[in-house]
Amino acid sequence: MSDPRRSSNTRGIIVYILFIAAMLVILISVMRSLSNPQVWLSDQETVKLLEENKVKNIRITPIRSGDATSGQAVLTVEDDSVTLVRYYFVSDVAKFRKDMLEDYPKVEVAVSPLQEEATWVKVLPYIALIILVFGFVFLMMAQANANGGNNRMMNFGRSQATLADKEHPIKFKDVAGCQEEKKELQELVEFLKNPARFSEMGARIPKGVLLIGPPGTGKTYLARAVAGEAGVPFLTISGSDFVEMFVGVGASRVRDLFDQAKRRVPCIVFIDEIDAVGRQRGTGLGGGHDEREQTLNQLLVEMDGFTVNQGVIVMAATNRVDILDPALLRPGRFDRQIVVNRPDVEGRREVLEIYAKGKPLSSDVDLDRIARITAGFTPADLENLMNEAAILAARNKESYITMEDVQASLIRVGIGTEKKSRRISDKEKRVTAYHEVGHAILHHLLPELDEVHAISIIPTGLAGGYTMSVPEEDRMYQSKSELKAEMIGLLGGRAAEEIILEDITTGASNDLHRVSEIARAMVTQFGMSDTLGPLEFGEHHEEVFLGREIGHTRNYGEKTAEVIDREVKGLVDEAYGKAREILGQNEKILHTGAQLLIEKEKITGEEFTALFEE
Repeated sequence: MSDPRRSSNTRGIIVYILFIAAMLVILISVMRSLSNPQVWLSDQETVKLLEENKVKNIRITPIRSGDATSGQAVLTVEDDSVTLVRYYFVSDVAKFRKDMLEDYPKVEVAVSPLQEEATWVKVLPYIALIILVFGFVFLMMAQANANGGNNRMMNFGRSQATLADKEHPIKFKDVAGCQEEKKELQELVEFLKNPARFSEMGARIPKGVLLIGPPGTGKTYLARAVAGEAGVPFLTISGSDFVEMFVGVGASRVRDLFDQAKRRVPCIVFIDEIDAVGRQRGTGLGGGHDEREQTLNQLLVEMDGFTVNQGVIVMAATNRVDILDPALLRPGRFDRQIVVNRPDVEGRREVLEIYAKGKPLSSDVDLDRIARITAGFTPADLENLMNEAAILAARNKESYITMEDVQASLIRVGIGTEKKSRRISDKEKRVTAYHEVGHAILHHLLPELDEVHAISIIPTGLAGGYTMSVPEEDRMYQSKSELKAEMIGLLGGRAAEEIILEDITTGASNDLHRVSEIARAMVTQFGMSDTLGPLEFGEHHEEVFLGREIGHTRNYGEKTAEVIDREVKGLVDEAYGKAREILGQNEKILHTGAQLLIEKEKITGEEFTALFEE
């Protein structure tokens, strides 16, 4: 059976070809007329040429003009052995021929037969051109109608959802690093495959499943795997596709989306980044009548209102569940909330195996080692890591991806691209070397901190250098001692500058920012202050909503604020004093490590550890 859309596209292509061909014919005709311009002679010029015997022959084409017969005379002129063609208007062909025979008998005069042309023949080219233009416009309008809708304005209320590819479905075996999440979604697949078994037990099919997790953890991929396993239609749309500048368009698109899903039951509707349309109502300056809130209201009604959507399951993904409207999260709409976290070390190993397929790996590439040193990486980060390693190997014209390529791509992904061509002075190089070695010594000596992976004074990204530490295990929490140790490690660069150079620079600005954040969070959020005790101070939201919290004030007084500032400063001063103390005890290694770093510009963690053994 032929596809009507394909035949419509074929007709459109034929129309374009015909129109272009007609335009080319007209253009060629115009070009020819411009390339051969007609040079008309006056009476005096014609007489002069005849008297000088330069005219060899004359051919006259008569044209009926009223009672007389006028015409166009073509004169062949020989001028300095060059043959020219000139034109002359003849008002009376018979008189002109008679005069020529009497005055210039040597000139050959030929008169063509008179050809009468009807008026319609003269205007035929103009009529054809008008028909061609109007025909092209008509066919373009017919093509637009065939593609659905009279115009784009009439299609504003149509949903922009797309149907997933059924020929290449994604299965659960293609998803790695989230075993528990797949088990929870497997029940949904069983419900779609065999709803009768659950109905006999009085269980109703879940109406909605919300996937929550950081960006890049594979929420969209999991949703596609559910549709692939169940073998049902999978309609996908982004939350931002609903909202337009015209009021009412979003609600109309929601209705159209669920109408499409009802025609395909059982069906899965997946809304990616639902926070674009599902934000909490009453939190904007526009009140409750803006376009986004009307769209959300319609979505709430479609999911669990008077309408019955049997067999339509709504899946959604977001990394900002804290800003979603409570009515959207209640049972009956999103019955299940599945958290898709970053994978652990075993999950990262599985993900690396998937992304290593099709890539020629050298024998020294250890996926277990890569999985251990990439704690906190999402599947998207791991895919980017392996892809950067492959790009680096191809750029170096290598046959295989080596572990060195993976290490270099880890630095590129985590910190940035090294700017080896940038020239820095010896003074700045010395300052950077002592700064980075100060960080590295503290990371090596403090057991709470991660081991040093690499140290560099090559400008990388926005930094003049870096000390890269890689965690060896996954962590869910941080203790008070670990936070204090992290502050000491961050202040190692500033302490080294002050001890060795007896001066300080702006290179520690980012370290000081992070130290201040940690210290203030310990006092106001984590209840780790000995003076204030286990209390939380202040409103800690990742995003302030205009209209809801714009008038809120802090929940503590001025005296408490003074105590908080004093406690924060005490923690920072304690950490800075500890950093100076440790570096002062290891000043020899500080000098040795800085000198080695100045010579080589970049050293590995093993080379740095060897300094302590020596």
